Amino acid sequence: MDSKAFHVSMTSPEHHSTVDFIRAKVLADHEAQRFNQRVHTRFPPEPNGHLHIGHAKSICLNFGIAQEFGGLCNVRFDDTNPIKEHMDYVQSIQEDVRWLGFDWGDRLFYASDNFGALYDFAVTLIRKGTAYVDSLTAEELRAYRGTLTEAGKDSPHRNRSVEDNIDLFARMRSGEFEEGTLVLRAKIDMASPNINLRDPALYRIRKVTHYRTGDLWCIYPTYDFAHPLSDALEHITHSLCTLEFEDHRPLYDWVLRECEVDCHSQQIEFARLNLAHTVMSKRKLLQLVEDGHVQGWDDPRLPTIKGLRRRGYTAEAIRNFCERVGVAKRDSVIEMSLLEHAIREDLNRTAQRVMVVLHPVKVIIENYPEDQTEEVEAVNNPEDASQGTRSLSFSREIYIEANDFREDPPKKFFRLSPGQEVRLRYAYIIRCVSVEKDEHTGVITTIRCTFDPDSKRGGSQSGRKVKGTIHWVSVRHALPAEVRLYEPLFTESADSSHDPLHDSHPVLNPHSLQVLSTCRAEPSLKDSTIGSRFQFERQGYFCVDPDSSSQKPVFNRTVSLRDSWKKIDKNKK
Repeated sequence: MDSKAFHVSMTSPEHHSTVDFIRAKVLADHEAQRFNQRVHTRFPPEPNGHLHIGHAKSICLNFGIAQEFGGLCNVRFDDTNPIKEHMDYVQSIQEDVRWLGFDWGDRLFYASDNFGALYDFAVTLIRKGTAYVDSLTAEELRAYRGTLTEAGKDSPHRNRSVEDNIDLFARMRSGEFEEGTLVLRAKIDMASPNINLRDPALYRIRKVTHYRTGDLWCIYPTYDFAHPLSDALEHITHSLCTLEFEDHRPLYDWVLRECEVDCHSQQIEFARLNLAHTVMSKRKLLQLVEDGHVQGWDDPRLPTIKGLRRRGYTAEAIRNFCERVGVAKRDSVIEMSLLEHAIREDLNRTAQRVMVVLHPVKVIIENYPEDQTEEVEAVNNPEDASQGTRSLSFSREIYIEANDFREDPPKKFFRLSPGQEVRLRYAYIIRCVSVEKDEHTGVITTIRCTFDPDSKRGGSQSGRKVKGTIHWVSVRHALPAEVRLYEPLFTESADSSHDPLHDSHPVLNPHSLQVLSTCRAEPSLKDSTIGSRFQFERQGYFCVDPDSSSQKPVFNRTVSLRDSWKKIDKNKK
């Protein structure tokens, strides 16, 4: 494909709505025929935790650019720190990437596969005189490194002979030395204003069993050494990473240049995704799990991919969200309402409408025959006629929402109240004639009504107008259900200046989960499969939870029908 044709395809709507600075850079490299006009990216997670929506942005970006430019994208596990890594995380990460809709084909790699090659690269640097073994203690290393305003000092071991360094490095590998006694460092510039270039560590002693290589190695490369070389070994053209690695780019380039690799990948940094009212650090997410604030990595209150999936988010909605957020050069905090808008937009088109009463109160329709049951027709999705209709059973006793009735209604209350009428969705108009209360608590237990037989949809008076329409389920046919309502895990937003887990005042929301165990649902939901998504009419979008049983399904609220975050922020102010 020539440059002109490529430019047209990249700026056309079927590829991407805007050409951001990363795509512009890739396009410029292509037009300059750099990398022989190849585009090869990678998604490089460390297998020390589960993925969250911030990783989803990186996944969509790396795979998306590869697809748009007709290139390839690898998945590589940067497993150079055996202390926290585990195969369970590897399997979980692969599952999440596939669920998001991406496929790496046969290009699944591990940094640990390169341990032998990385060791050889380190030996090459030693022989060139650009790496040395240092014997300073950890405290001495910090002291010699200097500060942001003061240059570092050369280690007294910096000028060891090549022969001594080769010997010490080999003995490090053989396990002769204890952890913390020796470290292999690059020999760059201890006076550099960039602290990352002040003779950074390349290898450390770690006498820990690796989840893949076992006890074969007791020295492990640092991320700053393994990552650029792994990119080069996989012939990655564009190494996309978040802004915290911007100051590491000179070291990335130094490693590739000094090791004289065939492919010198281009590192490009972009702003990470920060989402309001949650945390995006794997360390902090782990703390939430371990401290029992949530019920596991798939808790629907967490921003993990597993948590979002269990809550009912779709892969398409997350991909659309990531595209709308885009890529930027400066960090910012994205409001949760944007994510919720993406899932509403998706589910509004696809989710079947059903009727579920969350806080049921019984209504007895006095002039309706006691033994009669009739069927009414309900629309499955007004946005998609192809989803058809379903039949609902209507009888003398029904459940409605407790808050759809007020004994002493305020102004503009267009639902049910004494002497007032309301339409039952897909059925009749009813009028309240009396109420029954618990004699001890005064709580309304039963609402007695009459109905207009001619007001059924399709009847002679079906066009009669009343101001309110409410949902309902038949008492005789109702399915018991449990509904879990999720609210923000934190009462305040988390940004770069605010740590909701470590600030002096508590900001964890004690009401982030409300369990409703007495809900009543229409019987069509009895055989719903795990993960099925519905719109509960007038309530919101919900998803069937794995805790469900055939006797009592459990539903997680994915999102309300309207944006609730503006109200939260208003109340906070």
